Amino acid sequence: MIDTNLLLAKGASYKSLIPEEVLFEEGDSCEFYYQIVRGQIRWVNFNKEEDEYLQTLVEKGESIGELPLFDGGLYAATAIANKVSQVLRLPKEAFHQLLIDNPEIHFSFSKLLTQRLRFKFFLLKEIANNNPEKIISSLLTYLYDKKDHVCSTCSRVMLTRKQIAGMTGLRVETVIRVMRHLNDKGVIQIRKRKAYYGNSAGCDNKRCGA
Repeated sequence: MIDTNLLLAKGASYKSLIPEEVLFEEGDSCEFYYQIVRGQIRWVNFNKEEDEYLQTLVEKGESIGELPLFDGGLYAATAIANKVSQVLRLPKEAFHQLLIDNPEIHFSFSKLLTQRLRFKFFLLKEIANNNPEKIISSLLTYLYDKKDHVCSTCSRVMLTRKQIAGMTGLRVETVIRVMRHLNDKGVIQIRKRKAYYGNSAGCDNKRCGA
């Protein structure tokens, strides 16, 4: 999102993470701006039973945990590495100065936060219908239209059943059952345990892995 060289010039440093390592926890105070250099990090909340509710998955080039940088509050969720990852972290004060010096970057963050808020409104509206098939079908259509966690080449859904369950608040078993039904209806295709939205062909996208 922000050019790596610019972050380094402003004093950013690298931090490496192993799978399941926590970058920051819900309720922590915010000291840094974080941007993913490689790997993948999930942003989650936990209920009393320690079940995860997935807020979002953050990929290479994206930022995570921005809210406290703008409102001065605490982290609203916990960030955990899904795989070996590396982030750039820039001290909060340096990040604020960077935005002052580069108003176009500030505008980009306003757009990003608005897009994420719009997605939350969409998801809450669908979950309120209390219809698992409608929830998952609408979510997959939304992600396909936005090319978010859906391969732009072959339309593979790059979320696991567990991640979809965590995102929607449904049980994994419910997600599996619904996706089989959507496959039978032709909404998705399931091949070798991978789900594809609509019809798909071959894929040369290395990130996809299909």
